[in-house]
Amino acid sequence: MTRIFALFCLVISVAACTNPNDLDEAPAPLGDFALGHNVVVTPNITKGPASRDASDEEWIAAMKQAVDERFSRYDGDKLYHLGISIEGYVLAVPGVPLVASPKSALIFNVTAWDDAAGKKLNDKPEQITVIESFSGETVLGSGLTQSKEEQMRNLSRNAAKLIQNWLVRQKYQEDWFGGTDADKVMAARSKAAARAAAPAVAATEPAGDAES
Repeated sequence: MTRIFALFCLVISVAACTNPNDLDEAPAPLGDFALGHNVVVTPNITKGPASRDASDEEWIAAMKQAVDERFSRYDGDKLYHLGISIEGYVLAVPGVPLVASPKSALIFNVTAWDDAAGKKLNDKPEQITVIESFSGETVLGSGLTQSKEEQMRNLSRNAAKLIQNWLVRQKYQEDWFGGTDADKVMAARSKAAARAAAPAVAATEPAGDAES
C-alpha cells in the first residue's frame, strides 16, 4: 500500500495526460488484432489519499466500457484478449483551486493474450499510470467541476488510449499482431472493400433529371 501511495505522488507530479477524443477517426493500425475477451479485475485495488470512494464494480464497468469502445473497432483475423488489473486510484475531491486541488489518477496492470497460441504476449504485466485529461473543467481540479462518474469515465478512456499506445509500440518493437506486414494486409483489404462498395453506393444515388 505504501508503494501505491508513493506512485500516486509521483504520477500526479510528473505524469503526462493523453487525449482520448479520437474515436471518430480511423484507429491506429494494429495488424491482425481483433478484441477477444475484455477482462477487468480489482483484487488489489487501493484508494489513494484525498479521494472519493468508488466500488470495484463501478471501476470494472467503467474500464470495460472504455476498452470495448476503443478496441471493438478492430476487425483483424486473430483474437487477442486483454486482462486488466486495477491497482489504485485517486478521484479528486474539492480543494483550493490552483494550490491544493488534487488530480485524479489511475494505476493498473495489463496483459495481452494470443488466443490461437494460448499464451501471454507479455510475461510481465505492463504497468500504466494515467491522470485526468487537461481541460477547462479540470484546470481547477476535477473535484470541483466533475462528478465521480465523470472522473471515472475520463480516467478509463485515457487508460484505454494508453493501452492502445502500448500495443502499437509492441507491434513495432516486438512484431506483435503480425507486425507491419499484417498492417499492409489489412490496409489492402480495406482499400479493396472500399472499391467494391463504391459501385453499390453509386447505384443507389438518384439519377439526374432527364433531358427535355
